[in-house]
Amino acid sequence: MAINVNNITIVGNLTRDPELRFTSNGTPVASFGIAVNKRFQNKSTGEWESEADFFNVSAWFKLAENCAESLGKGDRVLINGRLAQDSWDDKDGQKRTNFKIIANVIAPSLEFAVCRIEKNPRMDTGINQDNQAASDGDLDFTNDDIPF
Repeated sequence: MAINVNNITIVGNLTRDPELRFTSNGTPVASFGIAVNKRFQNKSTGEWESEADFFNVSAWFKLAENCAESLGKGDRVLINGRLAQDSWDDKDGQKRTNFKIIANVIAPSLEFAVCRIEKNPRMDTGINQDNQAASDGDLDFTNDDIPF
């Protein structure tokens, strides 16, 4: 059986601030661009040159809201998601296509920056955290009980 995989991971810089919009049913979606720079040595001149690839990115739900609140133009991020293709007819009737990344994970790159993690409140998971904390304290074991 063949396994289909549509996964992309890139690291680059935002080319514009995330634009947060809401669908007609209130679902948040953030859109922004990302540039992935590559540096290479020209074989004929020996000079170092740079080029960039540009991608459009969409994030949905809480990820979209967090992006809009946390990220800005120029920020370096890691994005993991899937490629999606849009198709439409332009004003001249020509078929046009475009690829974008639908993000699953967006993380700041800490290569040249620092960040502070501020967790959002969790949705109800069905676990009473007060009871969970109390039961964690009831565990009675010593280092001799740990098998490693």
